[in-house]
Amino acid sequence: MRLWPGGAAQVHKIAAMTSTPALPASPSRRPIQDLPDELISQIAAGEVVERPASVVRELVDNALDAGARQITVRLLAGGVRLISVEDDGCGIPPEELPVALRRHATSKVRDLQELESVTTMGFRGEALAAVASVSQTSILSRTTATDSAWLLDARSGELRRAARAQGTTLEVKELFFSTPARRKFLKTDATELAHCIESVRRHALARPDVGFAIWHEGKLVEQWRALPPDTERSQALARRLADVLGQEFVDQSLPVQRVFHNGAITVYGRAGLPDAARSRADQQYSYVNGRFVRDKVISHAAKAAYEDVLHGHKQPIYALYVEIDPLRVDVNVHPTKIEVRFRDSREVHQAVKHAIEDTLAVPRAQLLAAQADMPPAVADAPGGASGNAPAQAAPQQQLAMPLPAALPPSFAPSATPSATAPLTPTQMQALWAPLREAAPPPAWQVQESGPASSTAAVPATEAAPAEATTPPVAAQSWPLGRAVAQIHGVYVLAENAQGMVIVDMHAAHERIVYERLKAQLGNDQPIASQPLLIPATFAATPQEVAAAEAHSASLHTLGLEIAPFSPKTLAVRAVPAVLAQGDAVELARSVLAELQQHEASTLIARARHEILATMACHGAVRANRRLSLEEMNALLRQMEQTERSDQCNHGRPTWRQLTMPELDALFLRGR
Repeated sequence: MRLWPGGAAQVHKIAAMTSTPALPASPSRRPIQDLPDELISQIAAGEVVERPASVVRELVDNALDAGARQITVRLLAGGVRLISVEDDGCGIPPEELPVALRRHATSKVRDLQELESVTTMGFRGEALAAVASVSQTSILSRTTATDSAWLLDARSGELRRAARAQGTTLEVKELFFSTPARRKFLKTDATELAHCIESVRRHALARPDVGFAIWHEGKLVEQWRALPPDTERSQALARRLADVLGQEFVDQSLPVQRVFHNGAITVYGRAGLPDAARSRADQQYSYVNGRFVRDKVISHAAKAAYEDVLHGHKQPIYALYVEIDPLRVDVNVHPTKIEVRFRDSREVHQAVKHAIEDTLAVPRAQLLAAQADMPPAVADAPGGASGNAPAQAAPQQQLAMPLPAALPPSFAPSATPSATAPLTPTQMQALWAPLREAAPPPAWQVQESGPASSTAAVPATEAAPAEATTPPVAAQSWPLGRAVAQIHGVYVLAENAQGMVIVDMHAAHERIVYERLKAQLGNDQPIASQPLLIPATFAATPQEVAAAEAHSASLHTLGLEIAPFSPKTLAVRAVPAVLAQGDAVELARSVLAELQQHEASTLIARARHEILATMACHGAVRANRRLSLEEMNALLRQMEQTERSDQCNHGRPTWRQLTMPELDALFLRGR
């Protein structure tokens, strides 16, 4: 048999493809032995030193522990060629300089008891040894007890005299020169410089009493001067935040100062206004005992505190400082010391959440009145009976709309176990009765010409009776001013001492109704459920099955009934009544996922609030509803007294202020 040209090669190729591949040879066994010290140090360096910013963080930590009041950071090539950290701290004696470069050598802890109550920034004794193993490191230090400074070269071990004032200078040259593969993973010089600046910025935010300066390529790029040690803490913090993050951060945030659990936990700092929320979480700083941390407990608590006032997926801005007994927090979790573990994470979560909620609860109108030394009292407001606002002078008239003073008997929590169910037609009629019985609006109010018609402005001459009944002087004592007109049945126009206020009447009243529902209905009743005619089944993971069995009582409180259908299948037999038309399976999966990650009580409260928010939205005054001036003024007065009234239940703003300078600028007055 003859083969075609090249046929032999093809036959061998086919045979190779169809033949069984040879098994790899078993590796020869290698004996277990100790690693060299240099290799051990480089392995540790991989955990501690990720990039130049990691070195800057560790060296600044040591400078702060040494009692420095001025720290200067000098960089070349974004910190790759040179990192120099100078401080005016206590210094290191010459005989201890070689010991400082050994692994697990430190002056900050001596035994397990001290490790469990660490109060210093550093304590592991790994940083200097790790840095020295991947760079050319030298230490120059002088104490008050020596007549000169001493310089130690980490590579050669040479120790010699040098000139320097009291303090320490630590130089790190050619980072990762001994591990070129690691150096290739570094970014551009500009990127590494930005990370180094951010590392120093985090330290600066926690220590207003320390001055910081950053030099790059011989140029000063950032400098934050130390504040006098006798400066009051809140003032010092506000000034340092303004220096580091900008004055806009301080202007758009509120001070936080709360003490919880008989002084065991203190939360202070500044929480950003909802209007200042950003699309990225790039201005969220949290500290525990002066240490910058990324902690899921604190971040989740902050997110939960903003749930009622943020619109969409915006990220709040904040700088929060938590002070807690060192015995109640473990900082020895990760070599970078950026993670912590709390002994009782729930009490920390609640402390942070309530601290922010209490700060955001105060209406901004009251804050503006306090800043302008205007009493937020509204004793001279037009109207009749007084309200029940706590800690403030009560308005003389409640808004003649849903929930004017108290819930109708048919809607009281004690009347029915399904108090969180949607409003029935009878309940809606009872709530709207006062508005239907209200007298027709006076002739000087802007009128509606039809259900979908536009409104026309009223001449100034026709508004004279309103000026007579509500003197302009009274508006100066009301933070949100006095009502002037209703625009297109949607907005209330008012004037105050600063200028003009525009109020979204539906959004504002929605918040008022929502807060009253939360206060009157309480949190002790289950959410009304709707049984499904045909249970919805889905394939569940073992974690979901375990969560459904472990949290059956919590699911019942949420109006959900989820039971095992088979070892790997769950059946949804009931859902909340207000969500009966939704996707039962998707709802069950999301709730089970939340229960696995967070406390059941937190999830129940959040679900209850979402349902109450839906009810408030349906119960609030609608657009194109004519209001009298008395009703508009009553709405403004209630906004001044209601918590979180600056945003509606969905996070949208309820009012906006236009000052006289802003109005003048629109019309080029004075130019």
